[in-house]
Amino acid sequence: MKLGGHGSPGSDEPEINLISLIDVLFCLILFLVMTTTFTQRSVMKLQLPQAESAARADPGNTLVVAINADGKYFIGNNEVLKTDLASVKEAIVRVVGDDRKQPVVLRADGRTPHQSVVTAMDALGQLGFTRLSIATAPEQRR
Repeated sequence: MKLGGHGSPGSDEPEINLISLIDVLFCLILFLVMTTTFTQRSVMKLQLPQAESAARADPGNTLVVAINADGKYFIGNNEVLKTDLASVKEAIVRVVGDDRKQPVVLRADGRTPHQSVVTAMDALGQLGFTRLSIATAPEQRR
């Protein structure tokens, strides 16, 4: 009878199973990548129209409606696939819910067709938003 020998089943050294740790880390990284939100500014390069005076809006609880030069709408961080009035209204309601007191910033590219800006303003007006501001860039001095 061998007691405490090298080959006994009770003398195995404890091991750390690294494969399960790698799986957990991979799931955490995948979760973080999938849930990360990216700012709208990095996605779209807008040339805002210029104005001499610029009012500063509180960016904390502000809905941002962006329109690029091609007339495509972006509500918050989501692109609206159709450009008709009903689709824009539906996208706004989906993002905002019932809060109509929320301030709205309309960020339209300077080359955006005027009809696209009017459609966005019409959708916001029909939904009952009253605090609308249009984003501009400071005028460049020559």
